[in-house]
Amino acid sequence: MRVAPWRRLRATATHWTRLSRPLHRAQDTLAPGSGDRPVPAHPPPPAQDSLQNLNRIRNIGIMAHIDAGKTTTTERMLFYGGVTRTIGEVHHGDTVMDYLDQERERGITITSAAITLPWADHRINLVDTPGHVDFTMEVERSLRVLDGAVAILDASAGVEAQTLTVWRQADRYKVPRLVYLNKMDKPSANMTLCLDSIRAKLGTVALPVHLPLGHGKKFRGVVDLINMDKLEWDLGSHDRGQRYQKQALTPEDEEVWDAALLARCELTDSLADLDTPLAEHVLEVESLEAAQADFLKQALRRVTLNQEAVAVLVGSSYKNVGVQPLMDAVIDYLPAPSECEQPAALSLYSPSLCALAFKILHDPQRGGVMTFLRLYSGRLEKGQRIYNVNGERTEKVGQVLIAYADHFKEVTSVEAGNIVVVTGLKVTSTGDTLVASQSVANAAQRKLAAAGDPKAATTLLGVQVPDPVFFCSVEAPSASQQKALEDALTQLQREDPSLHAEVDEETGQTVLSGMGELHLEVIRNRIRKEHKVDADLGPLQVAYRETSTTRTAQTLEVDKTIGDSRQQVKVSLCISPDPGHKFKSVTMEYSADNQENLGALRRHHLAAINRGVGSALKSGPVLGCPVVDVRVGLQWCQVGPGTSETMVAAAAAQCLQQVLAEGGCQLMEPVMELEVVVEESLASTILNDLSRRRANILHLSQRHNMRVLTVECPLAELLGYSTAVRTMSSGMASFSMELSHYRLVNPAQQAAVIEAVTGFRP
Repeated sequence: MRVAPWRRLRATATHWTRLSRPLHRAQDTLAPGSGDRPVPAHPPPPAQDSLQNLNRIRNIGIMAHIDAGKTTTTERMLFYGGVTRTIGEVHHGDTVMDYLDQERERGITITSAAITLPWADHRINLVDTPGHVDFTMEVERSLRVLDGAVAILDASAGVEAQTLTVWRQADRYKVPRLVYLNKMDKPSANMTLCLDSIRAKLGTVALPVHLPLGHGKKFRGVVDLINMDKLEWDLGSHDRGQRYQKQALTPEDEEVWDAALLARCELTDSLADLDTPLAEHVLEVESLEAAQADFLKQALRRVTLNQEAVAVLVGSSYKNVGVQPLMDAVIDYLPAPSECEQPAALSLYSPSLCALAFKILHDPQRGGVMTFLRLYSGRLEKGQRIYNVNGERTEKVGQVLIAYADHFKEVTSVEAGNIVVVTGLKVTSTGDTLVASQSVANAAQRKLAAAGDPKAATTLLGVQVPDPVFFCSVEAPSASQQKALEDALTQLQREDPSLHAEVDEETGQTVLSGMGELHLEVIRNRIRKEHKVDADLGPLQVAYRETSTTRTAQTLEVDKTIGDSRQQVKVSLCISPDPGHKFKSVTMEYSADNQENLGALRRHHLAAINRGVGSALKSGPVLGCPVVDVRVGLQWCQVGPGTSETMVAAAAAQCLQQVLAEGGCQLMEPVMELEVVVEESLASTILNDLSRRRANILHLSQRHNMRVLTVECPLAELLGYSTAVRTMSSGMASFSMELSHYRLVNPAQQAAVIEAVTGFRP
């Protein structure tokens, strides 16, 4: 096996002994950016040079498991950045970022909030995202437009269930990340445990750039391994952590010198494995110990941007320790907009305006709809006319605003790379691409045609919307409030794409679908408090799916005379199991007998067949649930002269319904991955209860004096589980869950589900 040259340097060192001189001259200083500056009473206006200089912009998100300290950390960043005069606390209900009544009452983040703050001559556009799995859509659409992210971990728990979810979402959008180990003041905080869980569960290289000073309640600061500085906060001061002591480490610091020097050499060694310029520098200076701070910082930035590793910082946001170094790390290691991989469609529009709408809000005080945009190229101005590529229509921008949570600062224009809010857009929805004009959009289409790829996307990559797992009926209290309820649901759906409301054709009821019990409960409360409609929600039901496990084919002939027109259609369809397949169009199943027939099929008839098949797949024969994981094949299609497209679509839908009925559809139930953290003495009680809920144990582990139970359990068995687990553990247990997969229901269980839903035994 080849040994890296810098590794051989170890033979010349005596286990990284003390240097004969300190790496830096010891001096007492105040942290940069924490001097005696006035703290403004109102959000400061954005600096114009920041708007124009992409290299001085950072678009970042804060993501984590629930209760890891996202909002607490964000509130400190706003305070130290000069945006607020006081620090809001989640438990006091006075935070800037959690501004909804529901958020302040529950003490959780429900909707992502954007804010802009200055730091170290840079402009940070920051988005605080929810940690609860029910609001994962907020994380999804935020990460879509962000250039970097800070993943916050509870230092006493390491990587938790929702941490894995948001990490995978960031992987999907290739977002560079930092990791911040929060709550280092807890007695059970363990940096080694956290680093091991990052490497094992997240599958990435963890590079600690900090060491904690003190443990538990004695935690008072950090050691900066890059510069070999000691940063200490006075926990008894009244400046809320604005000032801290910064002093270069020397061999006289016996408490931390040996550990810091060893950790710095290990950091240099790990970085040199990943970064060639640093490896060359180490060979040049012939010592891991003497690697210069600037080289380490540049190498760490390169590996972070390439997503080869993550820098790990430590702190305690609630105790006001370690937040300023985290803000410095955002500037030093996370990318500017110009350093990020750009969407493929952007090349069609640059340098003219191109933006993505990623969030919609309704604000009656500002005239209705407010649209959050990420600008990828060009300039956006107040009153400008823009073209919606997805909606194929022109809209006029009203105001251009910079977001400060639920407050906004108006500007006349804004440059590419920024996140802004605009008013006046009537039809733009989440995921829509906005460009300068229709002529620019037409020119982009011509570019694709000239390149021989007319089917390539002219829109930016939209946002993936997860499928709902719960649904319930919703009704207005009276006929006079029906219109108000419909308007409320329309607004809420536009704000939250993971919320679905549609009318059941058979019962006439409005069915509301969402991501979980808490999600639908929050929606109900928002309908009542914000829209003043005392709506009634029916009992929660699980969103089952249906599928076919056998290949089946069917032929349907239609010959009817409607008025003076004769409608003739003959269509043959088949279905076959295909796990993971999502229907977009029927598959042509050519054979020697039908090749000529399918070859002569007209495009508009094929489109009508796809519409009919898509409609039929929305309602299966067992319980009327969507049909998934099947491939639909077209074997024959013969359309008589004068036959309408509507009749072709209806024939295709009816034929597929017969195919599904013949194919013996089966129900599929959502299965959740559940993680329960409970005291050792109560673990057996929780496990016995889970076994009665058809749970499958995946993993049992120890976390300090707590037991961590990881299981797979059908969602139908977890209705009301939060109340049950609180009762069994006297409030001492916590749990989190996320959708794992759908699986087939056995015949006995399917019969029980049908009886429970319909009231009739099959």
